[in-house]
Amino acid sequence: WRQADRYGVPRICFANKMDRVGASYDRTIESIKQRLGANPVAMQMPIGMEGSFKGVIDLMTMKAVFWDDELGKDPREAEIPVDLKTEADERHHTMVERIAELDDELTVKYLEGDEISNAELKTALRKAVIESRVAPVFCGSSLRNKGVQLVLDAVIDYLPSPLDVPAITGTDPRT
Repeated sequence: WRQADRYGVPRICFANKMDRVGASYDRTIESIKQRLGANPVAMQMPIGMEGSFKGVIDLMTMKAVFWDDELGKDPREAEIPVDLKTEADERHHTMVERIAELDDELTVKYLEGDEISNAELKTALRKAVIESRVAPVFCGSSLRNKGVQLVLDAVIDYLPSPLDVPAITGTDPRT
């Protein structure tokens, strides 16, 4: 992490092993803040904990994603379960607020109470990730292939393409 800081490498985080005893997405995010001094933004909310982990709520799209099979090959998108809707709305609001803080134009829209589109949120988040000002946090269980598809989509959505990164300047080792 510190090496990536030194060289300005943008990154996203994946809280793995959410299906294991003692797993806590919120504690992981807090640890990222405390130990790494980073600015994490929760992009998902786990559905279930430890052995009952069965899916996530994508806070950007406000859809639930479930993995019904053992190997997580076919994620199923569905509506957010009623018992989790209130918490998901609160976390979505927090995510929008955190992303809006990263862009002056979105901050003004947010403070005026205007609706901010997902495209605007993604653009602002991508810009902040490329500038290494924020680290989006996703969760899942890579052994069971749960959440891996979503984090790969995030790599495409938020991490820089070669065109977004300045050219590397080298030195001549002889001089």
